[in-house]
Amino acid sequence: MHYQIVVFGVKDTSEEIIGYIRELDAPLTLVVTVSDAVKGRNEISGVASLKEVCTRHNITLFEADSYTLDDEKTASFFADNTFDLGICMGWQRLIPKAVLDRFRHGVFGFHGNAGYLPFGRGRSPLNWSILLGDTRFNLNLFRYDEHADSPNVFATTMFQITPHDDIRTAQYKNMIAAKKMIADLIGVYLSGDEIKVRTESKDFDSWYEKRTAADGKIDWHARTREIHNLIRAVSRPFPGAWCEVRNAGDLECPHGSSTSQPQPSIRTKHSAAESVICKVWSAQPFDEMLDFSSYAPGEIIDVFDGRPVVRTVDGSLLITEYECEIPLQKGMVLS
Repeated sequence: MHYQIVVFGVKDTSEEIIGYIRELDAPLTLVVTVSDAVKGRNEISGVASLKEVCTRHNITLFEADSYTLDDEKTASFFADNTFDLGICMGWQRLIPKAVLDRFRHGVFGFHGNAGYLPFGRGRSPLNWSILLGDTRFNLNLFRYDEHADSPNVFATTMFQITPHDDIRTAQYKNMIAAKKMIADLIGVYLSGDEIKVRTESKDFDSWYEKRTAADGKIDWHARTREIHNLIRAVSRPFPGAWCEVRNAGDLECPHGSSTSQPQPSIRTKHSAAESVICKVWSAQPFDEMLDFSSYAPGEIIDVFDGRPVVRTVDGSLLITEYECEIPLQKGMVLS
């Protein structure tokens, strides 16, 4: 069987792009995703089922038995069918050359950074950009080859990362830029013209490393901006920033306390030697002029409306949303 436009994806961003391509009235005839078992074996932030959107738009759905597309069922599927144009959104693995070679016009996907490819290859580029304090992001729509993030660039769109952005709002901007470039790509495809890419680059290789949930641990000995950027970079739909709460003492507190919503009154007793995990979803720099030298970095200075003010090396941070088994109180130390 022959498929015209094919989307590869496993995330809620994939679902958004599928709906957008159908709005363009383009011949999207196949979506490639992974089975539920594969999703369960991989840590995929923002993972989503694409079954409903494919049913709604009458699109064939193929569920691979491997995220790397090298299982026997998937290899046979691509060998036995033909394809025109592939678009990746929310797919975090290399696509094998054997699959790429089956597409007449190639497979295209997105990668970005503060500079220009091949600078900033690798994993989690938008998270890393926020973490590093970058204020711009160059999103590239590029043609895949067997290497990671090669500079085979069809189009580039730049957008701003502001101090008010977290990873989710940055994803919104990323999606707006991606939609525009997808429309341009599909327009060239439907016109019958050759899809041209720019392969020459005067920039140099650099790589973003893979991030895991463990990398969200907060170091309260860091500067305020570094802690704030970490919290912004790994907020929902990612696993979140986290720390341990010490000096909890023999507190009897409502279980599951949070600044965002009331919790059931189930009381849990914690010993003085015990520490619990606190997940921080949002925060903001508080003040860098007030004298907090009598507090240790990570110590809670005060709590207002359920929002703790925490000492940092060069000031303080106001935690605006968190999840913890106990409510954070003055005098506790986050470590």
